[in-house]
Amino acid sequence: MNTSARKKAHDNLSDQQHKNIAFFSTRSYEHALFSELLETLNGASDKTINATFFEHPLNASTAASCSGFSDVVVFVNDDINRKTIEALKLCGVKHIALRCAGFNNVDVDAAAKAGITVSRVPAYSPETVAEHTIALILTLNRKTHKAYNRVREGNFNLGGLMGFTLHGKTVGVIGTGKIGQAVIRILLGFGCHVLCFDPHPNNDVTTMGAHYVTLNELLEKSVIVTLHCPLNEQSHHIINAKSIDKMPQGVMLINTSRGGLVDDNAIIKGLKSKKIGYLGLDVYERESELFFNDHSQDIIQDDIFQRLTTFPNVLITGHQGFFTLEALEEIAKITVNNIMTGENAL
Repeated sequence: MNTSARKKAHDNLSDQQHKNIAFFSTRSYEHALFSELLETLNGASDKTINATFFEHPLNASTAASCSGFSDVVVFVNDDINRKTIEALKLCGVKHIALRCAGFNNVDVDAAAKAGITVSRVPAYSPETVAEHTIALILTLNRKTHKAYNRVREGNFNLGGLMGFTLHGKTVGVIGTGKIGQAVIRILLGFGCHVLCFDPHPNNDVTTMGAHYVTLNELLEKSVIVTLHCPLNEQSHHIINAKSIDKMPQGVMLINTSRGGLVDDNAIIKGLKSKKIGYLGLDVYERESELFFNDHSQDIIQDDIFQRLTTFPNVLITGHQGFFTLEALEEIAKITVNNIMTGENAL
């Protein structure tokens, strides 16, 4: 964190009372970043923030452990439903700070009724997720993951590794927020024709050279479709059997946004029929039971996820699109600032 950012956070802290914060679903890399930031703030002020880090998630069963904490910091797979919020209220929690952009795992209405503020990190290095999106596209297309394994085994046969040239291809971007726009800039740099769909068009997108169309037209004309929209009632399973049927044969589908945007059963049928020629996922609808943990010694009970991994044209990463040093530092800075100032409240 740079000097100006530390000073701003310190200035915000100086006006606050003593705070006890509980972090949930915390991994070692997050623990280190937040601890360093909080140590700097505490060392520069006569006020202190006491932080407790838990590896387990926050949900209705674990919320009772929050007594004595003024704020809780949660991540994408913590389950902040009505029962969780009721328990947090009884514990005296006043603020739920999401260290992520999405908030579909929080009952915002229940939190408002309970008098608990909810904040999030609306934008953090959008290029980070955009670059991971392009990495999935290029890896699936040019099959570099398969080529890597072949060469290590001394196999230099190119059979089965043929890809296609991105230049001149039509790519559909669903959702044109900050991440969507970052993806569009990269795709335009490759020389792609970019079609966009968003209920709220942005003039910056058209200025860049992309074109807004209806969702149906985007699905019908795009050889690659990539998702960058929030998960809500309108977007839930926006990719389903009907939308897949509109896509060209052999389409590439990429999702680095939220797992619930796609209907997994429809995706599997699309893969089996070869309607979907390539599938890249960094998110999964039931990822809370899988991602961010080591299950290498376990028998995974999710049959749909296991089925997806059997397809040779499917590439899945474990929600790592956000995972760069720059993004994590930005997330930590904004999260702490939200706690101290009440900014980015929903």
